[in-house]
Amino acid sequence: MGLYEVKKTVGDSAWFMQDRFGMFIHFGLYSMPARHEWVRRNEFIPDEKYHLYFKHFNPDLFDAREWARAAKAAGMKYVVLTAKHHEGFCLFDSQYTDFKITNTAFGRDLVREYVDALREEGLRVGLYYSLLDWDHPHYTIDYKHPHYNQPDAVEQNKTRDFAIYREYLHNQVRELLTNYGKIDIMWFDFSWVRDGKPDDPDPLKIGKDEADWDSERLLEMIRTLQPGIMINNRLSATRSLGDIRTPEQSQQASWVRDPDTKELAVWEVCHTFSGAWGYHRDQHSWKSSRMIIEALIDTVSHGGNLLMNVGPTARGTFDERASERLADIGKWMRLHGRSIYGCTQAEECFKAPDGVILTESDDGRRLYAHLISYPLTSYLVIDGLADRIEYAQIMHDGSELAFRTNYRQTGQFTAKTVEGMVTITLPMPPPSDEIPVVEIFLTSRA
Repeated sequence: MGLYEVKKTVGDSAWFMQDRFGMFIHFGLYSMPARHEWVRRNEFIPDEKYHLYFKHFNPDLFDAREWARAAKAAGMKYVVLTAKHHEGFCLFDSQYTDFKITNTAFGRDLVREYVDALREEGLRVGLYYSLLDWDHPHYTIDYKHPHYNQPDAVEQNKTRDFAIYREYLHNQVRELLTNYGKIDIMWFDFSWVRDGKPDDPDPLKIGKDEADWDSERLLEMIRTLQPGIMINNRLSATRSLGDIRTPEQSQQASWVRDPDTKELAVWEVCHTFSGAWGYHRDQHSWKSSRMIIEALIDTVSHGGNLLMNVGPTARGTFDERASERLADIGKWMRLHGRSIYGCTQAEECFKAPDGVILTESDDGRRLYAHLISYPLTSYLVIDGLADRIEYAQIMHDGSELAFRTNYRQTGQFTAKTVEGMVTITLPMPPPSDEIPVVEIFLTSRA
């Protein structure tokens, strides 16, 4: 029994809540225009122009082992790859379409190489599959479709049979879960309700939700093919389906709850290094390594996972900016990973000052104080800890830290007795780590 009672999942959530940190990879034809993975829709690119990318796609420098090793070196424990994004292009050798990577100059099944490489490195395997498909002839046009601006879009829909697309979707998911061995996560994207106001006369501002995908039947098939697989929540926009809640590009102020039952949920936030998920050559709004590490700490402190995205270049390599940040994160995780893996929200009885984020091991044996702002006084004061603290050390080198219980240091020469409070003396000057961490060994709860 861990520190918190979390909503029971159908999939095996034990490893997921232990691992805490994963890599998202958005890769597809959109890496060639290199200006956002929604470029086909954002710029209303005609099909014949977009298919030029298909004709010339050849990620000749791709090496699945390099991707896997980069994720592992960064401290990530699982990876989720876009087997098919909204553009409709498949990175796997599907028998149901010609719009696939094995029909490009590259000529190989990238998903096959990806899953093999992850398993060699001991990483969990995740696959992303977009429910949208802007290339399939029977996927009906809506507000999010690249044909939305075409004057005959409504007429085009009269020749489209969404039921045919729905079976295509189901067949491809069956392929992914049959042909590539054990898959640990199936990550779908996305369902939505009607765009605009209910009385909006635009017939293309429709939503697409679980009835369109036949999500219940799809879930049943997935559970049958891959018992224990974790599934995210985007097969429905209106109710709780799947195992994992997936907020996006945001930091949560508290533990995410299931919208139906209000129980604490298994959850994961996904973030980009920059503003785009796919490779965006000219985008300069990149997050620093420190921002990402802090986001990881903050997420775990609310009981969640972080899925950090990389958008490889059209040559199949990681952008240098992404590689630099992954290396920085890996350096920090090598020394401080114990404060992330198998950790969760700290017990409410422990109170830390502003600028300090707490996590706690799920077995309640260790408390971690992440010094986002290093105290100028060289003292860390934590309330509610006096009866539980056994030993303290700074994590980067494992050196002992002195502490006093039922005591608060208020200044260089002043202190007072405060029941339950602990003052830990920190090293000066501060460690050179991006974010120093104090590891506190706890006695058993009464």
